[in-house]
Amino acid sequence: MPKKVIVIGAGPAGLMAAERICAQGHQVHVYDAKASACRKFLLAGVGGMNITHSEPYDAFIQRYYDKADWLDRAVREFNAEALQDWIHGLGIETFVGSSGRVFPKDMKAAPLLRNWLKRLREMGVVFHMRHKMLSIEAKCARFSHESQEIIAEADAFVLAMGGASWPKLGSDGSWQLALAKHKVVIEPLKSANCGFYSPWSDFLKEKFAGSPLKGVSFRCTTTEGLVVSKKGECILTQDGMEGSLIYAFSKHLRDQVEKQGKAQLVIDLLPQLDHSQLVKKLSQRKAKESFSKYIKRTLNLGGVKVALLHEVTRPEDLSAPEKIASSLKNVVVHFDQVKAIEEVISSAGGVCEESVTEHLMLKNMPGVFCAGEMLDWEAPTGGYLLTACFATGVLAAQGVEQYLQS
Repeated sequence: MPKKVIVIGAGPAGLMAAERICAQGHQVHVYDAKASACRKFLLAGVGGMNITHSEPYDAFIQRYYDKADWLDRAVREFNAEALQDWIHGLGIETFVGSSGRVFPKDMKAAPLLRNWLKRLREMGVVFHMRHKMLSIEAKCARFSHESQEIIAEADAFVLAMGGASWPKLGSDGSWQLALAKHKVVIEPLKSANCGFYSPWSDFLKEKFAGSPLKGVSFRCTTTEGLVVSKKGECILTQDGMEGSLIYAFSKHLRDQVEKQGKAQLVIDLLPQLDHSQLVKKLSQRKAKESFSKYIKRTLNLGGVKVALLHEVTRPEDLSAPEKIASSLKNVVVHFDQVKAIEEVISSAGGVCEESVTEHLMLKNMPGVFCAGEMLDWEAPTGGYLLTACFATGVLAAQGVEQYLQS
């Protein structure tokens, strides 16, 4: 017999769960606090919708850090290839970029979402927008809708309400209070894929805030003692750093700030040249030649890179080729604060693994499942975030089907 299932949260995880549950013949209702679905998904696609990544699975799953083993069940079953096949089924072509990232052919999220919502409505999924969840029990949930209180009953629930980044788009973390009442173990929500604050000098702020730092390599030591390095680019801001390369290190730097009060990052300004090559190029300095002209002539280095070098390097360490070469490859930057969670791309923390079954049902709330970013995991940008959201939505849907059959 068909059962009624309520999905709370109209993001990728919730809609994927809704699609899979509806395909099993059940009546599915989707509730969301906002006026339209997938607001964060649409905003993320403004600059190019990176849907997943094409790298081999063994490397792919490790992007989820210490939660890789937990997410393996979900991501292995609904992996990057399965996700692309699903997108193709919506009539959207994809391609693999030079970095291995996978995008819709037109680089946009809106056509994909439009086709998806059309499919869901044709399947019979019913949407209830502007319904904010106030509380949830085993068989019913309470919502606020246009100043009224609504109670909705169902045979099972899927919670997919996101983390706490970009709260204006719907993910405000308010669900924590509702689940805490049922003694669900929740790891505090934290900033992920985020920028960091550093106390730059007035000169660096005034002259180079907003400047891109390109062709560099970052290196840091994690709190577990592992050395991590990666090439790329980021932006030096008025109060720190933002951009893809710093986001790739955000978990490690955030952990350092939490544990030690500050984080340390080592920048190689010229990763394409090794130490000996730099020394050779720097070996002939003209008499009375200024440092800026010398470094520009020999290494074609200037602008924000030289300014950052001066910012953190003692004058005596720029006095000879050997010392200059060492300084160029070891620019040490310190960060003392993480950007606020409201300003970042995604969040870490959430419902802990110990609180859910292997199919993501809350152990303290039979019939209530969790999916997406409200679970305690994180990943860098590059399609990994969306893949795990879709995959956990699929896994939760499987759990719902098993629960309804029991």
